[in-house]
Amino acid sequence: MTTIFKSRTLSISINCHPKKVYGFVSDPENLPRWATAFCKSVRKSNAEWIVDTPQGPMKVRFVEKNDFGVLDHYVNPAPGVEVYVPMRVLSNGSGSEVIFTLFRLPDMSDEKYAEDIGLVERDLRTLKSMLER
Repeated sequence: MTTIFKSRTLSISINCHPKKVYGFVSDPENLPRWATAFCKSVRKSNAEWIVDTPQGPMKVRFVEKNDFGVLDHYVNPAPGVEVYVPMRVLSNGSGSEVIFTLFRLPDMSDEKYAEDIGLVERDLRTLKSMLER
């Protein structure tokens, strides 16, 4: 049986060239600057990135840098659990569109899912504010 999760794709327009947006977002060391709802700090441990989150440390694996604006990453909130997070930077006129898909995980309440959507929206607004300065 195939499992399909409910999802919500969030986006924000940023008045900044896509290459600059991608360069900033694709650097994991910038996470604490804009993804403040998720990331308090980040560090590299051997070949892995460890993000300190409000729920504790989590491993995060990022796709390799690419020319397509793909920023997908995988978060490990618990041993044996990996959450796929699709994210992209697209051209939008002379600026950019950043899109982020949030999946509703099994056992996630409506309230928690709505809270997570709000947190991602806040982080995307922070990203926009930082890059449009």
